[in-house]
Amino acid sequence: MSVMRRVDEQKSQVTIAIDGRFDFAQHKAFRDAYREVDAKQMKFVVDLSGASYLDSSALGMLLLLRDYAGGDATRVTITGCSEDVRRVLKIANFEKLFQLD
Repeated sequence: MSVMRRVDEQKSQVTIAIDGRFDFAQHKAFRDAYREVDAKQMKFVVDLSGASYLDSSALGMLLLLRDYAGGDATRVTITGCSEDVRRVLKIANFEKLFQLD
């Protein structure tokens, strides 16, 4: 269970990769991964290819990131979703709030 951040200055992109369970235990690490980033200059990619599970607190954390990024669906992209994770995101109508790749 970890949260990793990669910053690509050339692409103006921050990638936050989640490995393992994405739940409340990752709240501080997830917040710290974007908190020091200038949201006006960067786009965010949340890589869930290593996530085996996400719960309602993870959905809330994604919404907080979206708000931090300015509330625009194009500023935050969620990638690498397994079938189960994608199903949870679709049930929550997150395809309307985020770009899902």
